[in-house]
Amino acid sequence: MITWTDFEKIDMRTGTIIEVNDFPQAINPSYQLIIDFGDLGVKKSSAQITRLYQKEELKGKQIIAIVNFPPKQIANFISECLVLGVVGNEKEVSLLAVDKPVTNGCKIA
Repeated sequence: MITWTDFEKIDMRTGTIIEVNDFPQAINPSYQLIIDFGDLGVKKSSAQITRLYQKEELKGKQIIAIVNFPPKQIANFISECLVLGVVGNEKEVSLLAVDKPVTNGCKIA
């Protein structure tokens, strides 16, 4: 069990994917995402979401990510946030997203 204080340490925010690139250097099939978090700025993330998503459908999609993890190097790429998703039975990842447009950078509570 975690405490409410533990949960409050996790900074989850809304952001809009503004760029999607292939990531052939990744061990597991992934995309490189560039995400606009409004006042928090633009951050990069590596996401293993290639099984369910084509690059074209991701651009402009509003997602939810954790923005206060330390940067993590994945191959030759520095990931600055963790995009959240649901891992299905076949290890496919379905992104967590908002169902109505909101301002980029809104805090998840």
